[in-house]
Amino acid sequence: MEEIGFLGLGIMGKAMSMNLLRHGFKLTVWNRTLSRCDELVEHGATIGESPAAVIKKCKYTIAMLSDPAAALSVVFEEGGVLEQICAGKGYIDMSTVDAETSSKISEAITSKGGNFLEAPVSGSKKPAEDGQLVILAAGEKALYEEILPAFDVLGKKSFYLGQVGNGAKMKLVVNMIMGSMMNAFSEGLVLTEKSGLNPQTLLDVLDLGAIANPMFKMKGPSMVQSSYSPAFPLKHQQKDMRLALALGDENSVPMPVAAAANEAFKKARSMGLGDLDFSAVHETLKATKS
Repeated sequence: MEEIGFLGLGIMGKAMSMNLLRHGFKLTVWNRTLSRCDELVEHGATIGESPAAVIKKCKYTIAMLSDPAAALSVVFEEGGVLEQICAGKGYIDMSTVDAETSSKISEAITSKGGNFLEAPVSGSKKPAEDGQLVILAAGEKALYEEILPAFDVLGKKSFYLGQVGNGAKMKLVVNMIMGSMMNAFSEGLVLTEKSGLNPQTLLDVLDLGAIANPMFKMKGPSMVQSSYSPAFPLKHQQKDMRLALALGDENSVPMPVAAAANEAFKKARSMGLGDLDFSAVHETLKATKS
């Protein structure tokens, strides 16, 4: 396949780029803090000095950025994607943003003759490293089909969801459910401990029942140890809860559980836990004195 551009080398972007390199893809990478590119260069990547330079060089460019503001600035700012996007080039934004941001980017790209696909992913650091993400794509169908070889390396399954905005919405629903579940799980762990029970026993019982799931199994042991190494930073989880609640507003869907979960993540941020894993919301409950 042609050389691929990759913009954004945070926890996810770096793992995804590394995976593409391992599978023989040629990559040109860019990150706002350029030193983030060094390790990828050691594995054969080339550095582009700006998003525009990457777009100019590559037929397909993937972006993996932290939030709507970052996703927009990479496209619209000086030296950004728009300066070089043109007919025959594809831009694939895999960041988690709201549908409005995605549509704004899509309109800008297509007005220059480029093709656009939004493709947010379900999965955090480990699935990214292992190529086990779930890809929620929407937009230009032809571009989806052309970029599938890369998606097949990055993910275990890709869904094509139709028009731009649908991928963003699906991703927000998934992360909203995840954030709500994490809060219920945290409450259960703390209640177990305060009731004089062993939280490890709770984990064993949950894992054998109808609500067993990979998240409880993966996060539970480290939460019991109060260890929150960031696979998915809490500040990003709170951003996704906020965006999901806005989607609820738009569609008049009452979401009392998600709203309460969002408040808990906000409290965690106010306690300075934003850069830890989203499971650190657990600490907001432990802070309450019995």
